[in-house]
Amino acid sequence: MERIYLDNNATTIVDPAVRDAMEPFFCHMYGNPNSLHSFGIEVRPYLHQAMEQLYTGINAADDDDIVINSCATEGNNTVILGFYFNLLKDTRKKHIITTQLEHPCIRESCRYLETHGVKVTYLAPDRDGMITAEAVRGAITDQTALVSVMWANNETGLILPIKEIAEVCRERGVYLHTDAVQAIGKIKVDVQEVPVDFLTFSAHKFHGPKGVGGLYIRNGVSLPPLLHGGEQMGGRRAGTVDVPGMVAMGKAMELANQHLAFEQTEVRRLRDKLEDALLKIDDVLVVGRRELRTPNTVYVSIRGVEGEALIWDLNQNGIAASTGSACASESLEASPILTAIGADKELAHTGVRLSLSRFTTEQEIDFTIYTISKAVMRLRQLSTSY
Repeated sequence: MERIYLDNNATTIVDPAVRDAMEPFFCHMYGNPNSLHSFGIEVRPYLHQAMEQLYTGINAADDDDIVINSCATEGNNTVILGFYFNLLKDTRKKHIITTQLEHPCIRESCRYLETHGVKVTYLAPDRDGMITAEAVRGAITDQTALVSVMWANNETGLILPIKEIAEVCRERGVYLHTDAVQAIGKIKVDVQEVPVDFLTFSAHKFHGPKGVGGLYIRNGVSLPPLLHGGEQMGGRRAGTVDVPGMVAMGKAMELANQHLAFEQTEVRRLRDKLEDALLKIDDVLVVGRRELRTPNTVYVSIRGVEGEALIWDLNQNGIAASTGSACASESLEASPILTAIGADKELAHTGVRLSLSRFTTEQEIDFTIYTISKAVMRLRQLSTSY
């Protein structure tokens, strides 16, 4: 049976060109780049090239920092916990603003800081699933040290107004962090146009390998390291550099930006075709206006069809999808975003996320439409509430 992968917000296939770029650094050029001998020296130009690709990819200035790490979870923890030691612990600024939409690594880091006396405000999305700049403005106080708002939501694909939020934070003298994991490779990410202070990303979300990510830090912003040890990454993150991962992430970033126009046209066309077919089914809710979402994502609720049951039917037919965040996929709680936008309790348990990539084909979408239509008919016949 042919398998179809529509869970690209969870992780992505490694682009073959990325795999080829990293392959030499496993068994041929495997030296530690900090070594003084030829094995280490020969890999350094490739690291410089990878950093150039990353800086260009998000339009970072030469004086800004990009710290290579293991993943966005590490980057997000570095920012949130770093602020505790840098600004919150010994000053009157003991307030962080974030949202109910954030990835668990943001939410759990903030909850940990709450046990140390930090006050955290968790902004709820409005009826459109959005966090507005005005909501952020209204939550900022004289004690606010940091605002952390994701650029694009992992469940719905909704693109949050980060530029407007950044302007509010600058007006009030508050640092802004954004988790851009779901934005890079889908929409333009430019840290000159959108002046965030911190930005996190992870290679495996844009067709790079798992286990490598990055943290952007604007020039002049102080942040203590999460990992202490050697002087790698300018002392901002200790540990031997993952050379194959870093090279691969640089290549993946370059390719992601080269394919942005394809994402906005062909991937969006296939997403809209799938979405239009879903909306022809009675009692279906798609969260968020499509023009406000990343071009690859549909988050759909179908009344009378449990999300887990539909995922099971899809999986039986070789189609991979999810009920929301991959990091919370074992949770059977109602979707927070569906609850926030006013969906009733029954509908809030039916959310299914379908996320495409530039490797998704028309034939795969056609088969998915056919399979979902059959599954909905079968599951509604079994439902005691529909």
